Amino acid sequence: MEKAEEWFKYAIELAKEFGPKLITAIIIYIVGAWIIKKVIGTSRKMMSRSKYDESLQRFLLNLVSWILKVFLILLVISQLGVDVTTFAAVIAAAGLAIGLALQGSLGNFAGGVLIMIFKPYRIGDLIEAQGVLGTVKEIEIFTTKLVTPQNKLAIVPNGAMANGNIINYTAEGKIRVDTTVGIGYGEDIKKAKDVLLEVLTSNPLVLEEPAPSVNVSELGDSSVNLAVRPYCKPEDYWSVFFAAVEGSKLALDKAGIEIPYPHQVNIRKEE
Repeated sequence: MEKAEEWFKYAIELAKEFGPKLITAIIIYIVGAWIIKKVIGTSRKMMSRSKYDESLQRFLLNLVSWILKVFLILLVISQLGVDVTTFAAVIAAAGLAIGLALQGSLGNFAGGVLIMIFKPYRIGDLIEAQGVLGTVKEIEIFTTKLVTPQNKLAIVPNGAMANGNIINYTAEGKIRVDTTVGIGYGEDIKKAKDVLLEVLTSNPLVLEEPAPSVNVSELGDSSVNLAVRPYCKPEDYWSVFFAAVEGSKLALDKAGIEIPYPHQVNIRKEE
């Protein structure tokens, strides 16, 4: 009986000592959780208005949420009278170790964040970067996926993408197709230019503005080289390219204009 009374008195003393701290800690946790929810909600609305990429939104919001929750838990623990210095030191050491171990990945993550914020390219754009030419299929937080003209999937780290040169063929909405056609020195240059321009203007995929052009680009060893330059939408590039090459050959043949080609001469010694 006496032991029970002693335990009861001990419990009352503990309640007097830790009860207010526990109640305060619970209040701090409830209020802190409410504040974190409001901060995340407000941040989500701001990011949506700024048209942040959806994957970047999720990642940043989760990151902010976890950081705020860790601070809240440390605050609650300190309110209960526990020394949080050790916890903070452990968290800092773990963060440093993880940062060193994932140095390359963190660089790719930072590159992904920069790409999603500044948007040097978007999904569907035709770009050339890190020696790869392709259409952007997917932009992830660590990598960018490109589909090459050969229908190969290229996965490029975002760290390299953010720090290297990028050529975006889609950004301006139009692209120039460069081809060269040679004609013989004895042919009528003006007539050849008119024939080639007709090939370009009759193609519905070739844009009227900027207007296609045909100009003398070089006086070669055995031909006068004409620069054939139509413009088109980026997605029509290869169609226009192949049509320009084939159409030029057929039209020049029909017009009787010679396209020079190497001739092989065999010299036979008579015995």
